[in-house]
This record gives sequence, C-alpha cells and structure tokens, in this order.
Amino acid sequence: MTTRAGANIRLCRCFILAILGLARASGQTSSPTSIFAPASTPAKSIYGFSLFVLAVTAVIFAVVCGMLIYAAVKFRSRSGEDQKEPLQIYGSDQLELAWTVIPVLIVIVLFMTSARIIHAVQDARMPAGTIEVTVIGHQFWWEYQYPQYGFVTANELHVPVSDPSHPTPTFLRLLSADTDHSFWIPRLAGKTDLIPNHPNNTWIDPHETGTYLGQCAQYCGTQHAKMLLRAVVESRADFDRWVSDQRQKANEAPDAQAEEGRRVFNSTACINCHKVSGSVANGLFGPDLTHLMGRETIGSGAAQNNAANLRAWIQNPAAIKPGVLMPSMKLTDKELDAVTAYMLTLR
Repeated sequence: MTTRAGANIRLCRCFILAILGLARASGQTSSPTSIFAPASTPAKSIYGFSLFVLAVTAVIFAVVCGMLIYAAVKFRSRSGEDQKEPLQIYGSDQLELAWTVIPVLIVIVLFMTSARIIHAVQDARMPAGTIEVTVIGHQFWWEYQYPQYGFVTANELHVPVSDPSHPTPTFLRLLSADTDHSFWIPRLAGKTDLIPNHPNNTWIDPHETGTYLGQCAQYCGTQHAKMLLRAVVESRADFDRWVSDQRQKANEAPDAQAEEGRRVFNSTACINCHKVSGSVANGLFGPDLTHLMGRETIGSGAAQNNAANLRAWIQNPAAIKPGVLMPSMKLTDKELDAVTAYMLTLR
C-alpha cells in the first residue's frame, strides 16, 4: 500500500474518532458554555442545524474515504504482478455530471436550511409578555437597559424563565458605544454582532433557570478576553422581585465609615463616570453602581465581587484588568477603606 493511501486511511480514522468525540460531547451538560446543551429555542435551532450539517459532511467524508480505501486496496501493488498502468477514462459525461450536480444539490439544501433558521431567529415576532432589554457593549463591559421598568444595570443580564407552553421571550436590542463587539451566550443564542451606528437584534427564551455564561466574541481591544457575559435566568417571581429591588434608590450609608466613603466618592471624578441612584453621582460612561453588590462579579467577570477584590479594583483597576479604561484615583489607604465600605452598602 502506498504512503499516500496509508495517509488517507489514517485521516479517515481521525475523522471518525472526531465524530465519536463530538457525539460524546453532545451528551455533556457540565460546561456552562456548551453548545451541545441548548436551553433556548434559538440555541436549539442552531444546535439541530449543526448536527444536520455534521451528518451531511460525515456522509460525504465517509463516501470519499470509502472510495479511497477501496482504490488503495484493490489496486495496491502486489509482488509478482506486472506493473502496468490501470485503465484510463477520459471525458466521462456521467462522472462530470455527477460531481457537478451532486455538490450543487448539497449546497442548495444547506443554503435553504440555514436561511430558514436565520429567518426564524431574526424575524421572530414579539408575543404578549415579552421582556425588552437594550444591550450596549462598551470597552470592556456590558450595559443593560430595561426600558419597560425604568432602570439600568451592568454586566449581569437577568431574565425570567420561559414556559414553552406559554412563551415569554426576552428580545435584546444590541448597540455599541465604541467599537465592534459580539454578544454570544452559547446555550441561549447564536453569536450576534454589535456594530457602532448599526442596531442589531436577537432574542432568547430560556427553558431552565440558572446562570449561563458567554463571551464577547468579536475582538474589541486589550481586554476583549475578559469582557464576559453572565445571564441569570430566574423564575418569574424571583425576576419580579429582582426588578423591584433594581428600581429602588441606593441604601443609606449605615455607619460613619460608609458615610465617609460616600463623601469621598462624591467628591472625586468617580461621579463623572458612574451613577448611583438617589445621589449626585450621575455619570454615564461607566457601569451603574446603584446595586453593585447584587452582582456576583466585578469588571465584567474579571473577579468575584467581594470586599478584598473590590478594594483592589478601586485601588488599581489595571492590576486586575490591564487595559481597562477606569483610572486609578490614587486614594489613600484610609480613603480606600472608606470607599470600599460605601460600595459594600450598594445592594
């Protein structure tokens, strides 16, 4: 058997092993970003289409590999045989027609199937009870506006679970404040770009509660890799409770240190970028901090939201997230402790 034929057979074997690996992966649901565990209608449509494409390409590959193996075995060199050139075929109309028509039909089928999925996702109508959220991508964090409820939050998208028998989807209007970004939560929906001055849309209808992770999937600068997404899917009662909490003003500082922290915060450039409802802080360039401690992470997923990380973030954001646009305010240790204490009251 020639070296080229052996290489082709090894390639076929590798492809078969890859298919088996994907089949095993499709049964895994442990990863929060697994495309093989869709939990929303758009994601399920994309998942089904992916399996269809994989099946079509697997059949094509199997046929080609089968023909290669057949040719390699049947026409292999044997000792004692006369070495002569096999029968040559020139100008076969049947072969020309076959390798032209069959690929064209395959491409048409794949095109029509993908067009149907794209139409179903992009042109879906909003039924009664739809939640509308405006998503704005910033370098390097996410802003979520809930116009129906009149508040703004950041970095963690909260939506209610959708009962398939009575769907309550969440429609997302996607905008960019600076450069190209891309909204992608694999278990809920496909990748959708956010392009400056070009509004885009997508939607999700999660069927299971839980936290779903995603990623900005379009390179947008230094900290693109740490522009993470968290979608918290809750029961309707929990979502309504969360909405009620978000509509409240910030809590009063409970002690002298927190009160001092609020004074320091309100007397620095922090208020030019951040907003705290019910205070003089009314900035729009950075995340809304009104209910900061209701979020699990800071820096759009860069670190867990706790007192130690929060203090380190305020002291020097670039140490946690190099390239972040938030500057270090050069606060003293006493001021850092006070501002951290104030931040910890924002629930």
